[in-house]
Amino acid sequence: MGARPIEGRMTAASEDGVVVFLIGMRVNSFAAVRSWWPVARAMGPMLAELARERDSGLLGYKALLGGPREAYLVQYWESKEKLLAYAAAPDGSHRPTWAAFNRRLREGKGKVGFWHETYVVPAGSHESIYVNMPEFGLGRATGVVPVARRGDRAAERLRVN
Repeated sequence: MGARPIEGRMTAASEDGVVVFLIGMRVNSFAAVRSWWPVARAMGPMLAELARERDSGLLGYKALLGGPREAYLVQYWESKEKLLAYAAAPDGSHRPTWAAFNRRLREGKGKVGFWHETYVVPAGSHESIYVNMPEFGLGRATGVVPVARRGDRAAERLRVN
């Protein structure tokens, strides 16, 4: 089924800055299951760990497919400091997972690809609109409010004169 749509025009409740982190993988050889399957499975435990740690900084995420070979996550973070702290935490699951992943990448000789992009978006530099949608994207991560509360036009929500 899925979430019920919220009738009308909504926007993300957050007016604060946000970090958008995109991370994904590409299966370059479906036959090389031993190369790509561990990569595909690695994200779940890290997301569970982040969900348990309320102060981790992860606001929300959405898993997406980019065709038959590609999978990726869109993640929303409170700050770049919290994202980087999680990545470097010596007692977290990211560092050992990352080390194992790098070994598999080298051993796999191109059977699986990996990428990530990080965008630091200051307050006043993002806007959103969701029409007859369930909470989605940044709105799901931070909650939604009626558009009129933040401005009827994108320029108003972006604080452009």
